[in-house]
Amino acid sequence: MKLLSFGVLFSFMAMSFCKSEGTKEEKGRIVMDESKYEKATFAGGCFWCMEPPFENLDGVVKVVPGYTGGSKENPTYDEVSRGSTGHYEAIQITYDPTKVNFKQLVEVFWTQIDPTDRGGQFVDRGSQYKTAIFYHNDEQKRIAEESKISLEKSGRYDKPIVTEIREYNRFYEAEDYHQDFYKKSPSRYKSYKSFSGRDQYLERIWDDAKEKKPEQKEQSYEKPADEEIRKNLTPMQYKVTQQCGTEPPFQNEYWNNKREGIYIDVVSGEPLFSSQDKYDSGTGWPSFFKPIDKGSIVEKVDSSHGMVRTEVRSKSGDSHLGHVFEDGPEPTGLRYCINSASLRFIPKEDLDKEGYGEYKRLFEE
Repeated sequence: MKLLSFGVLFSFMAMSFCKSEGTKEEKGRIVMDESKYEKATFAGGCFWCMEPPFENLDGVVKVVPGYTGGSKENPTYDEVSRGSTGHYEAIQITYDPTKVNFKQLVEVFWTQIDPTDRGGQFVDRGSQYKTAIFYHNDEQKRIAEESKISLEKSGRYDKPIVTEIREYNRFYEAEDYHQDFYKKSPSRYKSYKSFSGRDQYLERIWDDAKEKKPEQKEQSYEKPADEEIRKNLTPMQYKVTQQCGTEPPFQNEYWNNKREGIYIDVVSGEPLFSSQDKYDSGTGWPSFFKPIDKGSIVEKVDSSHGMVRTEVRSKSGDSHLGHVFEDGPEPTGLRYCINSASLRFIPKEDLDKEGYGEYKRLFEE
């Protein structure tokens, strides 16, 4: 059982220079086509450890930790951790099946657990920590069963595969302090995961099969020398990207840009956001509900200005972009509040000419 030795964790304050969140009426105008997304639900022991492997996969929209499989409505963490509800600690994944399919998600799932453990996972013992795949339809059931049989025949384990394959019923989101725990308390998360023995076990079992995971696109973008950055950027662009500055709201280049295209890092050129995921948040800065590829974004705790926020930076260029908040539209519920000065916009019709032709797929119906 995981012990919250530091008490209930504080929630991150959704405050920043991008402080105007827009009215409920403004947010209500954003209508997402959720019919193009599907869900997958996995139980793999500690849900803190099950979020990171899936969150950075291309095609995964969001990963939510919670509880499923039991009969008690609206269970709490304390109730589930005592094993009195029949629920499992689990994660629910919302994903785009045109980018990543359920079979690939199942393959990643196997590489994160010990499927031969009947009594829990690693240091977490009890039925609430057992492993299971909760299928949402007959196709998912078929894929899960075939994948389990294939794993049994692989000879990778010297004990039977006991992970359950069960019909999905209902999912209850875990408390706020459990959401993205590995980002909110990275040191404590890493300490727990290492102490649990999960890291060591997975490395021993799967070190020879890392290619089984869907890989993120390799980045080929680099940050130029500071002298070159100063030469190529305006004073405002340099202040924002290199000195964590913030440009004025409603007085920047892209806050009201409605053209189709992609937004790249003004420093390194790496693709960051698509107009397909842009929306009017009412803040006066460009706002997106997700990046093109989560692997191109780095999030850091920002405690400056007497606030605790989540800073967003580009991975290769290490440019300050803005901040991300949990008050955005569905399906992610996120608002990436980004400075125009950190971005360069490439219209859809210029993608080939600019060397970003592969991103035309984002605009295909």
